[in-house]
Amino acid sequence: MVRGAGAPPVRIGAGAWARLPAWLARWAPTERYVLVADARVDALHGDRAAAALAATGAAVERLAFAPGERSKTRRTWARLSDTLLARGVDRSTVLVALGGGVTTDLVGFVAATLLRGLRWVALPTSLLAMVDAALGGKTGVDVPAGKNLVGAFHPPAFVVADLEALDTLPPRHWREGLAETVKHAALADEAFFAWLEAEGPRLIGATGRVRARLVRRSAAIKQAIVRRDPTEAGVRMQLNFGHTLGHAWEAASGYRMPHGAAVARGLVSEARLGERLGWTAPGTAARLARLLERLGLPTAPPPYPPEAVLPYLRRDKKAHGATLRFALIAGIGRPLPSARPVPEAEVAALLAAACPAVTAS
Repeated sequence: MVRGAGAPPVRIGAGAWARLPAWLARWAPTERYVLVADARVDALHGDRAAAALAATGAAVERLAFAPGERSKTRRTWARLSDTLLARGVDRSTVLVALGGGVTTDLVGFVAATLLRGLRWVALPTSLLAMVDAALGGKTGVDVPAGKNLVGAFHPPAFVVADLEALDTLPPRHWREGLAETVKHAALADEAFFAWLEAEGPRLIGATGRVRARLVRRSAAIKQAIVRRDPTEAGVRMQLNFGHTLGHAWEAASGYRMPHGAAVARGLVSEARLGERLGWTAPGTAARLARLLERLGLPTAPPPYPPEAVLPYLRRDKKAHGATLRFALIAGIGRPLPSARPVPEAEVAALLAAACPAVTAS
């Protein structure tokens, strides 16, 4: 278990859902649970999760939505909210988010806003959600202006990551989550990073002790930072490493670029930016790229011209006025203590170098 001020209880283990009734009775008791999942996850895991909820003796309802990042919108938020209101939920109702990062972000935001706040529980089923998205209480939706720009800090009552849920995870979704584990290792634990390097492609579909170590250590790094800064007023911005450019590229792609691919590219490009500015040890970007490429993730920046990306960077939540700010690292396992201002010209030059149409002009 990982727990601390500002961080909800987190239980991780194979078969962990078997103990869900006891944890619900302790941390989120109610007479009515609503299990919310995307249609794909509901078909894979909904019956098992619903049975665990029903074992408490409470009423259990289910609600599904279309899978994918394109459902993480105000429209889906409104549809879920309206459906729940039509069903007559009240403040004693507990929502249960079953699925990946889209689901925990979306359902958490519904919980944050419906009736001015409902309790909710996270049951992550993807690696990305287990090590990152379900932890820390960030909820929200994407909007045309950028990723996660409408949302709230509303932590779940607790999180249960049943490692058996990863048995059904496709390889591409393993890679999505591995991008976040690489980020966590690069931020806080060089020994963990070296272990990831040693395991390499074996991490995709990992089982047993390797799977458990992968999830537990990555989740612990995230939670340790969250408990120090629950609302991202300072040190928690470190977790944005790789995400400043990553989120901008996702938005510029119309959210067609997978989150893990965007983060992998962002980690390498932001490390390269730090090296150019003299803040990051030389060779850091190359080491990150070698590991990410072995995991089957892209590392080259996409060929989007600066004018397609900079508007999203200017709206990044870390930006102050017209000043872009980035969360960078000094080296593997050594984060810079706070987000730093970066001249827009430096960022534009980095983006232009990846765009043949710009460099050729």
